[in-house]
This record gives sequence, structure tokens and C-alpha cells, in this order.
Amino acid sequence: MTARRIRIGIDTGGTFTDVVAFDEDSGAVVTTKTPSTPANPADGFLAGIDKVLGIAGAEFADVVAVSHGTTVATNQLLEGKVDALGFITTEGYEAMLEIARQSVPDGYGNSYFWVKPDRIVPRDLVKGVGGRLDFTGAEIRPFDEDGARAVARWFKNKGIDTLGVCFLHAYANPAHEERMREILAEEHPDAVVSISSEVLREYREYERSMTTLVDAAVKPKLSRYVNNIKDRLAEQAAAAEGVGGSTGGGAPRAVEVFGGSTGGGAPRAVPFYVMKSNGGVLSADEVVHQPITTVLSGPAAGALGAALIAKVAGFDKVLTSDGGGTSTDVSVVIDGEPTLTTEGSVGVYPSKIPMIDVVTVGAGGGSIAWLSPEGTLKVGPHSAGADPGPICYRKGGSEVTITDAHVFLGRIPPHLLGGEIPLDVDAATAAIQQLAGKLGITAEACATGILEISAWNQANALRQVTVKRGLDVRDFTLTTFGGSGSLLLCRLMDILGIPTVLVPPNPGNVSAFGLLTVDVKNDYVQTHVALQENLDVAALQHEYDVLTERAATALAKEGFAPAEHVFVRTADVRYFGQAFEVRVGVPDGPITDESLATVADRFHAEHRVLYGYDFSGDPTQQVEVVNLRVSGVGPIKRPEILRADDAKAAPQPTGTRSVCFDADAGYVETPVFWRTDLPAGQVLTGPVIIEEFGSTVPIHPGFTARIDDYANVIVTRSEGN
Repeated sequence: MTARRIRIGIDTGGTFTDVVAFDEDSGAVVTTKTPSTPANPADGFLAGIDKVLGIAGAEFADVVAVSHGTTVATNQLLEGKVDALGFITTEGYEAMLEIARQSVPDGYGNSYFWVKPDRIVPRDLVKGVGGRLDFTGAEIRPFDEDGARAVARWFKNKGIDTLGVCFLHAYANPAHEERMREILAEEHPDAVVSISSEVLREYREYERSMTTLVDAAVKPKLSRYVNNIKDRLAEQAAAAEGVGGSTGGGAPRAVEVFGGSTGGGAPRAVPFYVMKSNGGVLSADEVVHQPITTVLSGPAAGALGAALIAKVAGFDKVLTSDGGGTSTDVSVVIDGEPTLTTEGSVGVYPSKIPMIDVVTVGAGGGSIAWLSPEGTLKVGPHSAGADPGPICYRKGGSEVTITDAHVFLGRIPPHLLGGEIPLDVDAATAAIQQLAGKLGITAEACATGILEISAWNQANALRQVTVKRGLDVRDFTLTTFGGSGSLLLCRLMDILGIPTVLVPPNPGNVSAFGLLTVDVKNDYVQTHVALQENLDVAALQHEYDVLTERAATALAKEGFAPAEHVFVRTADVRYFGQAFEVRVGVPDGPITDESLATVADRFHAEHRVLYGYDFSGDPTQQVEVVNLRVSGVGPIKRPEILRADDAKAAPQPTGTRSVCFDADAGYVETPVFWRTDLPAGQVLTGPVIIEEFGSTVPIHPGFTARIDDYANVIVTRSEGN
């Protein structure tokens, strides 16, 4: 029997673990969900693999790659759970983190009330080492090796085992940082060390220091998490081989080698990839050395999956809204490409690495409704998560959540995952009635109020990625996905004036699906500040060649042949005197005066789009190149989005349910349809409920749902509304 070639994408969320299996030979895609296991995420991870393989009728021996989106680094930073961390910098610059930047959140009007957050490293755990480079990388003062050894011993004696190293101008010359790392290895061999010249070879000392320290902070926990899953996968692979499994003839690239034998003595290769914030994936072996690149791992996968689905459906300007159990993540997609930024942050920590521009708000299915000291109703950002979860889960939850409000109002069924997880409607009802009593309102008004607050929280996040960036939210189609992402879509349309919403098939699994659409990708940057008129073409070409070679080496380690390598060159450009840059593409081929003129033209155009003006006709405003960037891409085979079947008979409702869409109008008897029964071209007018295995789409009165050629639900306002 010929072995199948199954690739699996797994997205571990706060409440559920979403799994998608893609058969590379037949093109078949199978999806499922399983409860997350916060105590040991690897348990839910392996359970998800077993479950999806059972549905697909496959065995573990058929698995040729596993791609994973993780929120380990994200959650650690959002929750501020940074263990004892040390910082080593250039002597005389020990106060760099304290000085930071002068900006105050929400502008200077907040100056009197804003309290500077605690530094990621307290001042007493910062040590300086002598030695100095200038901005060209030339040595002004030699590196103080005796001082470096004293610092290494000091941290060892203090028991500080996680260290970040950032010396002045190390982006131009890494010699001093590399020597510091060697001394740490000799004097403090148990230390986990990150150096800025490997994490971010870019100027701006504060941002480079912070990015390096975030990298160091998440490295121990992420390494333990990834290695735990690797070990469990190794055991699974060995067990599969032990019962006669075979990898067949077309073995994939050997990115990660796990135990087991194929029968001829060769180990079985099971590549294990981890999603990065930049929209690419990287092998687990490499990602533990670059943990900073995973800080938006989960949200990035969802944005990419939704981008591909919406592009195939014919929408080129899309907002993505990924609603999970803990949070909702939103982003902008234009022409199939999510917007990238290097000015992002996770929690209070700036991380100047390329990442998909995602805004996260604490508005998920498990978000808790609570009363402020003033007696007003609040929702989130705290979440009941998967354990204990909402009250209706019957796992010990005691606080009302968004999910409890939905089930009380009848907007979701009294069970999840096709009946796999029964919900306790009576318990949710009792809790909401108790909360309503404290507010002095009806239970229906309380539940709809909880959902209204959640909808406005999501709407404000969508405004952050559009209105605050000079975009008109009404020009976009909203794509909602995630287990809870589509529950409030009709209210979002009303609040924001959005004309159309697209809900993909299996919306709860779009992030896991996105993991199967992602190429291997690595980013490299080098600061090179020069005015356009002073640019040395040969020097620029050399810098790009060095970055390209680094990218090529990384792709080769990932198993890609040179003929498969794709390189994307960009540059960060600004007008002389500006503080921040705009990234633009650099033409392929040799660097010439003509290609640099093209870069300047692209910069003028992009500046005009972003800020409403440019200086293309003003010779006194000089263009300055600041950073050079190269992305190395190893392309993979993507699942094909298939057309829907339009030959089905007109469906009948599976039943009806009393649903409250408006507290004043009360409950209305609402037909319920099973989504997979709906053929392409089917039109349903609200009120109606569309259910499927992993999610529910309530269509309010005044809205219409249509099934398009790719089985997406397209929601618009009904005529006259």
C-alpha cells in the first residue's frame, strides 16, 4: 500500500486546539478541534493529531510535516511573566532602559496620569563593560576582557541565568558582543544568552536592547515548550514505525529528525515547523535560537489563512478578525498580503522585528463580565480560558463570560463541537440573572449588554488598524473566523458601517489552515545610513549580497535547493531629518543608479499614501536610506481552495430555536441550518442561525446570508436596511 503524504497544521488557542490535515496527493483537507490542555499543551497537541488522522483515515506514519502556531511567547509577555533577567551593555550606558523614549501613551495629555511601567530588567541587574565602537564599527576603545569576566561572575553568583547583551554600534561590528558571549560561556556556562548583533542588526540602541532582552526572556520557556512537543512527536513517530508504519517513497526535506526507522536503517524525517510573526515558518531546531520571531505566532497564521481565502473569493481589501476563547486579533490585508510592521510591541515591550501588523483586544468567548467599583458593567480583558472556562462548560467556572451570554440568548446551541461538549444552559442562566440583579436590569438586557460591550471592543480594535492608519473601514470586507469570531458580525457591520462580511468554511480552523499556506521565511537587516546622492552603489550591492548569502545559508539548512530560493529585497527610507522610516521594495537584479531612483520614487508614493503628502518635487528635501533588508523564502505547496457543490437540493432547517437578538424585542423562534447542507447560491434572510461543527453564525433580522462559489457565507444588509 502506498503511503499517503499528510501535512498537519495545529493552532493552540486558550480554549481549543484547532487542527487541519492536508493530503498533498489528493488535495483533501480535513479539519477538527479538541479542547486545549493548558497544564501541558503537548497533550492537546498530540490529541489533535490523533483525532484528525482518525477522521482522515490515515496513520501517523503518513505525516510528512507538522506546522504549529503558538502563543507561548505572546502570553508570557502579555502577562508580564518575565523571570530574573540580566542586561549587559556598554559602560556608561547602564541607564538606557530607564531613559527609554520620551513618548507617553495616548499623547502628552496623559502625562500627569501615566506611570512608567517597570523595566524589563531592573536597574540593579544592569552591568556595563568597557570598550567602544563608533557607528562605522571601528574600535575606539578595546574590549575590557577583565571587566567582562567580572560581570559574568557577578551574574553567576547572583543566580541570574538569562542574559541579554547589547553594546553600542554592535549592528556595525559584532566583535565585542561575540567576545562577551565567549567569556560568558567560560565563566557562566549555564546562562542562556541573546546578543543584539544576532537578534537585530539595526541601529536605535533602546529598541535593539529591548528586542534582545525580549528574545532572551522568552527563550527558556519557548525552548522547553518546543522541545517537549518534539520529544512527544519523536515518541509517536517511533511507535508508528514500531507497528510497521512506512514513510513511502517521496520523503520530504529532513528538517527535524525524530526517532524510529523506516526499515532500512535510516531515521524517519518528520519536519516540525513553528509559525513566525513575519508570516513565515521556521524549523523547531532553529526557532529555539530565534524565539523573538514567534511573539505573534498564532495571530499571524490566522491573518495569512484569511488573506488567501478572501483573495480567492475575489476580495482585495480585507479586514481579518480572529475571535478565540481569550482574545480577538485583527489585521489589514490588501491585495492578498497582510500589512507588515517593525514598530510592533507585545504588551509593554517593543519588539522591532518584522511582524504582521496585528492588534489584539481581550474580547474572546471566555472573556469575563464584571462590575467595576462604580457598579458599571465591564467585559474582559481577563478570560476564563479553557480551564475552568465559562460557567456553562461545567468545569468549575464561576464568572459570567461572553459564551454564557450567547448560550443564554440562544445564539449558540446548548452544545459545542457537534455535541461533543454539552453546555449547561441553566447554570449560565442563573449566573446571568444574578449579575442582572446587581445591575437592576433584566437578564436579557444584561446578556445583550455584555455582547454589546464586546462588539464595541472589537470595533475599536478594527478602527486602530484602519482609521488610525488613514484607511476608511467602510472600504473593506470583514473576514471573521475563529470559534467566536463570527458571533457578533452583524453588530460590527452596524457599528462600523462595513458593507460585507465573509465567513470562511470551518472558521474555527482558519488559523490552523493558514499554517499550511505559509512558506519558510527568514528576515535579515543591516543598518546603512546614507543620503541618496551619496549612496555608494558598490557598497550597497555588497551589503545586499551579504544579507542574501545569510538568507541562502538558512534556507539550505531548512532543506531547500538553491533553485527553490526566493529573495525579497527592501529598504527603510525617509526624508533627511525625519525620525522614522517607510519600507519600500528594491528592484531585483544588480543595484544601479536607476534602481536606486526607483526606490526613491516608490518611497515618495508610499509616503503620500501614508501621510497625504510627499516632497518628490522639492529638491531641497533629500531622501535618505537607513536600513537594508532581505527576506529569504522557501516556498511550499499550498492547499487548493475548492469550489462548493451547487448541485445539492434546497436544504431544510434542522430545527428551530428561541433566540434573543434584541433585549426589547425578546425571543423569536429562529430556523437553524447546518452549514454543510447549504449549496452555492443559497440565500438565507435573517433571523436565521447557521451552525457547523466548530462555530455558529447568527444572522440578525435585517441581514442576508449568501453562500458563494467557495462555500463562504457572504453577509450583507437586506434590501431596505
